[in-house]
Amino acid sequence: MLGRLAAFGSYMFQPPSFMAMSSGDLAADRRFEWARDCQVRGEIPAAIDLLRQVLELVPDYAAAWFALASLLEKQGERKQAVDAYRKARAADPHDRHGALPCLIRLGAAQTAELPPAYIRSLFDQYAPVFDSVLVGGLNYRPALLFEAVREVFDHERRRPSAAAVLDLGCGTGLAGERFRPVTGHLCGVDLSAGMVAQAHRKAIYDRLHIGDLLEFLEADGAAGNRYDLVIAADVFVYVADLAPVFSAVARILAAEALFAFTLEAGVAEASILKNSLRFAHGRSYVSATLSSAGLALLIMREITLRTEKGEPVPGLLVVARHN
Repeated sequence: MLGRLAAFGSYMFQPPSFMAMSSGDLAADRRFEWARDCQVRGEIPAAIDLLRQVLELVPDYAAAWFALASLLEKQGERKQAVDAYRKARAADPHDRHGALPCLIRLGAAQTAELPPAYIRSLFDQYAPVFDSVLVGGLNYRPALLFEAVREVFDHERRRPSAAAVLDLGCGTGLAGERFRPVTGHLCGVDLSAGMVAQAHRKAIYDRLHIGDLLEFLEADGAAGNRYDLVIAADVFVYVADLAPVFSAVARILAAEALFAFTLEAGVAEASILKNSLRFAHGRSYVSATLSSAGLALLIMREITLRTEKGEPVPGLLVVARHN
């Protein structure tokens, strides 16, 4: 299991073609495993044939439809792949495999927010190896976010500390670890229960919550909770429209509080879904969206977020202040 998950690390946690979900039919499950083995050996036509046999036995098996779609796409069979992705989505309305993002990437669906169940499922399965793969294999550097916040404090001749910090999309706590020494209260929220479980083991958060970021922000704001610093490390790569999140963040920031985050850099005015199934956002879009939310831009600089397939992934590091 560990080896199979780690093998996907160089692709920054793209959904594996064969997600282990039983069909409820022993014969179908056996053929599904055979298809997985064929795919690993590079025997794609044989894997496709086995998956078609699986679907004859269990026509509404979403995992098999998604696996079939992925292999058809690799074979250049776009039309058939699109049809299979659509059937995968129909078989699983929650879209835990991520058929919708694949359809968007292929130009067969309009850009939309990624299904929460897909993001949750993706990170739940990678949680046990997340730290080792992201830091060890992809050269992820959450320290850059901390250094940018400290830069603002140094410029203003202020002590680098914040009474209350909120870590959006906290994951396993890689960014939170950097900020723990300079805050009295550290709160983390993430959609993935598996990631939050890993963060809990580190015992660095005073409060951890499992759930949707926007829903959490709105509920926390309504409860009157306020933060001196909100951070989001590589979280917005899974968010198409940043406006609702930025506005919600502005409502829970104390006076003169900071909002610091990183995201993948794009050239479009708004957001685009990349082949990696992550969103990239343009500089002008980020700047305008911050302004509309009442947040003043302090820092926006180009950085390398991590290494992917041996290549640097361009990103933006941003720090803004609540007006």
